[in-house]
Formats: sequence, C-alpha cells, structure tokens
Amino acid sequence: MTTSTPGNGPGDLGDLSGDELVRVLATLANPHRLRVVAALARERMYVSELARALGISRALLQVHLRKLEAAGLVTARVEVSQDGKAMKFYEVNRFAIELTPETVEAAEQTLTPPGDGPGGETKGSK
Repeated sequence: MTTSTPGNGPGDLGDLSGDELVRVLATLANPHRLRVVAALARERMYVSELARALGISRALLQVHLRKLEAAGLVTARVEVSQDGKAMKFYEVNRFAIELTPETVEAAEQTLTPPGDGPGGETKGSK
C-alpha cells in the first residue's frame, strides 16, 4: 500500500494497515471534518477562530477535531497569547493516501478478521 507523509512527525500516517486505512477514510467521510481539514490546510487556527470560519459551534467542532486528531490527520498545540490566555491551535498533518485496487487489496490483507473485535463480535452482530 502506498501511503506517505513527509517526515515522521506526530500524526505520521506512514504505511497504514487495513484497519488504519478504514479509520482514516471513515474519519474523512464526514463533510464537517473534510471542511476542517480544508480550512487547516490553508492555515493553522485556534478553536474559536476555526468554529467561526466554519459556522459551527465550538462544541461540535471539538468532537470533530478529536476524531481527526485520533486518526493522525491534525495536531493540536496550546500556546499562550500576549494577554496570558491559553489558546489551542490546530494544524493539519501532511498526508497522502493513494487508493488503487492494488492498495485496497494490500490493505485487505491486514484487516482484523471478522469476529476478532471486542467480545469476539462483529459490528451489527447483536
């Protein structure tokens, strides 16, 4: 599978396993999260600034930022402003994922087998 990010910083996607690829693609499959990544690709922003730019609440934005951070797509850094206020800035991590039939086939080889999830159940088996 061909996936890459320049450097090995936080959020380096490197070579993704099938499970990781599914997680990243599922994370990006939400229009709010896609807009967040697009906005952060233009410039790093703090939470309130980003919420205003996207026209969504900070609470909803925080939910999406947590998912993007867990998938390694964005990184947060707390900085103190001149007036002493702590501000959490987010920036996008550089990534590239090439999706071809061959990369999908390679990813499939590393997927967790059905029934190997928590409790030995697959999603929707209850």
